[in-house]
Amino acid sequence: MIVATTENVAGYRVRETKGQVFGVVVRSRGLGGNIMAGLRSLGGGEITEYTQMLEEARKHAVDRMVSNAQVMGADGIVMMRFDSSEIGQTMSEIVAYGTAVTLEATG
Repeated sequence: MIVATTENVAGYRVRETKGQVFGVVVRSRGLGGNIMAGLRSLGGGEITEYTQMLEEARKHAVDRMVSNAQVMGADGIVMMRFDSSEIGQTMSEIVAYGTAVTLEATG
């Protein structure tokens, strides 16, 4: 599955547009992670507990988006984007979305 943030994929043309596709993940740090992150925030700098959580959530959101595109019969996703928001003060929602397409090699 080719996933691109661009409208076009070098060496391919879009043969068919299948439609919008997305993957959603909602994550929360455990109590221990929240305590450690709170302590780290006092000193400034990167809060690795949250960075790791968001990296994993983005990967899972992309995996879910790809699975949904495969169900639609797509072999590519173009114009892929991420969106995120907070739910309360303990949860993060990550959405990966794009347009599911079938691609055809041009050369």
